[in-house]
Amino acid sequence: MADILIIDDDELVRELLADKSRLLGHRPAAAGSLADGLKMAEAVAPALVFLDVRLPDGDGLSAIPRLRGMAAAPEVIIITGMAEPEGAAMAINSGAWDYLQKPFSTQEISLQIRRALDFRRRKAAGRTPVALKRDGIIGAGPAMDECLDLVAQVAATEVPVFIFGETGTGKELFARVIHENSGRTGAFVVVDCAALPEPLVESILFGHERGAFTGADRRHAGLIAQADGGTLFLDEVGELPLEIQRSFLRVLQERRYRPVGAVQERASRFRLLSATNRNLEAMAAEGVFRQDLLFRLRAVTLQPPPLRHRPHDIKALTLHYLHQVCERHDVKPKAASPELIEALTAHQWPGNVRELIHTLEKAALSDPDSPTLYPFHLPNAIRIHHIQSAMGSGGPEQDPGRAAAEARLAFDRYLRGRGPHLPPLKDFREQIIQEAERAYLIRLMAAARNDLAQACRVSGMSRPRIYALLKKHGISTRAV
Repeated sequence: MADILIIDDDELVRELLADKSRLLGHRPAAAGSLADGLKMAEAVAPALVFLDVRLPDGDGLSAIPRLRGMAAAPEVIIITGMAEPEGAAMAINSGAWDYLQKPFSTQEISLQIRRALDFRRRKAAGRTPVALKRDGIIGAGPAMDECLDLVAQVAATEVPVFIFGETGTGKELFARVIHENSGRTGAFVVVDCAALPEPLVESILFGHERGAFTGADRRHAGLIAQADGGTLFLDEVGELPLEIQRSFLRVLQERRYRPVGAVQERASRFRLLSATNRNLEAMAAEGVFRQDLLFRLRAVTLQPPPLRHRPHDIKALTLHYLHQVCERHDVKPKAASPELIEALTAHQWPGNVRELIHTLEKAALSDPDSPTLYPFHLPNAIRIHHIQSAMGSGGPEQDPGRAAAEARLAFDRYLRGRGPHLPPLKDFREQIIQEAERAYLIRLMAAARNDLAQACRVSGMSRPRIYALLKKHGISTRAV
């Protein structure tokens, strides 16, 4: 018997799903709004959630990471009356079990419940503790646990791992952890594909013989040779020049390469890992990335969660990296005030952990003698966002003109509190841009009558882009 939660504003759908759940021997609970559903999920800790997309107070797709991040980590089945390919892709990428379009049959619902719960049981039964060296990876929770479980499963294999994630989520760090747990005795060799100078790509990767070209006064072992017996990590693999992709595909297939100017091929027994924040499928469709190479790269895909989905990890990350920053710059050890942690937790972190580290570095160096860091030490944009959140300016029902006025008022108060010292122009400009962006989004959703398809047409933005911006500014998709 399992607890099943149904979040849908259609009473008939709630009754249908609840009745079918009871017939299968499970305990159903139901909510008609997103807010009530999230509260109920915390209280009930369901194993399975049926989640509608268009709810009176928000978009169901945006709640998937929060549901999956709960202690129970329920499986989520999206149910919708609209056929939206982008929404389906967003749901699956966010960890949904499946995406169903209304109307659906009772047989289909029964099958989905059985399969999702059976998968959950087998996953729980098959999870065995693994001693994993995870130096540098800070965090807990279901999303991080899933990543580390996958690392443990694939570390000692030869299978290529494709690490996909936003900038600053720690893709290289995960690659290093895979290498360190692989048992391989060779080096961990990083190839920054975005920094490869095009005329020298072949020489850097494959090496060259003496005299192979002007200036080649000695033999050079390329990065592929250096990775023999170890791991070759292609960072920003989407930037690999198209003409090199064909050559590299053969290297992957044969584990043999020919240095520039060489007569014979040589072997390299490397393990391949790759990473990017770009959509390689779209690039392959456009003809700027080889589809066959993409298939070879992503035998297994690992997706580190963005920091905004891990607010519970902010404190641990802050304490860990603040200690590192102080040691690296030889400044006095510093404590983090509760107010600082609160302000950092409220931030959306578009640059993820990397942005957090840079923020702590600036804060620590701005006042080297202070034993404790406070929100005062943070960049202006983070402080103002925290003030706005505390003032309740993130509510979707607020008038855009009033929201902008209150943001300006908060900023003015901040300036007056700092006396005659103005903030850097860059920070001031960023705040004004953020303010204008938020006001535009509120007006956009009001003009589109909360119709996301219409909002996309008016703004020229894609649905995932609008979802991301609405979430960034704390704007719900309910009527404004």
